[in-house]
Amino acid sequence: MAESVALVTQPREGRGSQSARRLRRKGMIPAVIYGHKEETVSVALPLEELERAIRHGVRVVDLKSNGKEEKALIREVQWDHLGKELLHVDFARVALDERIVVTVPLEIRGVAPGVNAGGTLDQPIHTLSVECLAIRIPESIRVNVGELQIGSVIHVRDLVLPEGVKAMTDPDAIVVHITMKQVEAEAPVAAAAPEQAEPEVIGRQKAEEEEGEQPAGKGRG
Repeated sequence: MAESVALVTQPREGRGSQSARRLRRKGMIPAVIYGHKEETVSVALPLEELERAIRHGVRVVDLKSNGKEEKALIREVQWDHLGKELLHVDFARVALDERIVVTVPLEIRGVAPGVNAGGTLDQPIHTLSVECLAIRIPESIRVNVGELQIGSVIHVRDLVLPEGVKAMTDPDAIVVHITMKQVEAEAPVAAAAPEQAEPEVIGRQKAEEEEGEQPAGKGRG
């Protein structure tokens, strides 16, 4: 679980893309805080500090504003079309004893013997929906493949989850399995086309026939 991070916010005035651009030029990022039947508030916070928290896998932060501190889940992050520039963040208020449903990445650990034997590791799902305490969100769920042979399968129900974490994904869903490599069949060689007889030229045949005939009606000596 990632450590908690404290972020200091300030009230945000103004809406729209122009206001957001002005904030970003000042090194700030626009955000909203909502949930727990409280008023939704618009705030701004330091862009660099938030980006650092996101890079370190932080999911829940302590937001400080006007002497008030509250825990909030980073619920949604909006990036630019290139996925490089952070544009906006939604925070959802959470309580220490609140259980929430979040998505966490699956982390493959080890090398499967079945792969060394010529198989292929196939991973149909890369994230897992889990329910847990808001302050106990795992950074990832480890999937140990160190004993998998060709034909072996790990389902969601086989995963070892941290204490207090419950999988919400279908327990029969396949996380990883080792399959035989598919050998591509060679494309059949096209049969050579039979030699075609030279087409008969009608004009030439007629000329040859005329040459073979004796001229008729020649004068007698």
